[in-house]
Amino acid sequence: MEVLRRLGFLLVLLAAGFLARRTGPLTERRTEWVTAVAFYVALPALVFGATYDRALGALLSPALVAGVPVVILGTAAIAWLVARRERSHSRRSVAIVQSYHANLGFLGVPLVALTLGDEATAVASVVLGVSLFVHVPLTVLTLVAINDADASVRDELAELATNPVLVALALGLGVSAAGLSLSVVDATLAAVASALGAPSPTADDVLGLVGEFALPLALLGVGASLEVDTDALDPRGTGSVVALKVAVMPLLAFGVFTLLAASQAAVATAVLMFGMPSAVSTYVYASELGGDARFASVNVFVTTVASLLVVAVAIQVLA
Repeated sequence: MEVLRRLGFLLVLLAAGFLARRTGPLTERRTEWVTAVAFYVALPALVFGATYDRALGALLSPALVAGVPVVILGTAAIAWLVARRERSHSRRSVAIVQSYHANLGFLGVPLVALTLGDEATAVASVVLGVSLFVHVPLTVLTLVAINDADASVRDELAELATNPVLVALALGLGVSAAGLSLSVVDATLAAVASALGAPSPTADDVLGLVGEFALPLALLGVGASLEVDTDALDPRGTGSVVALKVAVMPLLAFGVFTLLAASQAAVATAVLMFGMPSAVSTYVYASELGGDARFASVNVFVTTVASLLVVAVAIQVLA
């Protein structure tokens, strides 16, 4: 029953965002605001709060750091083989990219926080951080190579330096490595609360409260961004993307992290993270780098719906 309750929560928020975008409450500008708050405030707070007080050695274990690129590159290699039957270069490139490029930030980390707890959230944050350095260059290179598009991988990687989630992860790991605490912040909050005659919160309380909004806001934003173009639906092409993204990739993650003797929390986290749908950003990359944008849009929608079933099963088995 708990799994069904959580799945229902995800479906309701996703559907609310989808319907609100089409009926008026979530205009394009409001959707951008919701997405921005999630990306620049809630998710960084969640990532920093999950990592700053954890042992650095446990977070940056060799198994975890090595396992992430192996899973991504392994899925990409399988996708290259499967997508060879696609005659259209624009569709082939999208099918490959969307088979491995998962929505680890907006959906993955917040969902792990909701279902697997604090230790797993810290692991998920590192998985996200490592994956950013694999996803971005691999996606750009794939689209450029197949579609003969023009783009600079260096420029795309340079943008990662200002990615707020990656900055939050770096700060969290830095505080952990230095053995620092947030006692100064706690003292400041206590002084402010005392002056206002209010209960005194801690830094963890504030980070936890802000971080709790990451998943609801992300689901609303993702739901609002989903597009359904039935004319672009290709059962065979979309079916292969769905199978690779929400079935093969999490199974590969389970095998890889088990073979690398990762902790139980790392294995469970990896399976859930890599069972996430194709990232909305893959639609943006496809639009800019010669991919079939309509096909990409349909795949994002279908993998998002299908991934909820994987989430339900994974939580039941691994939580």
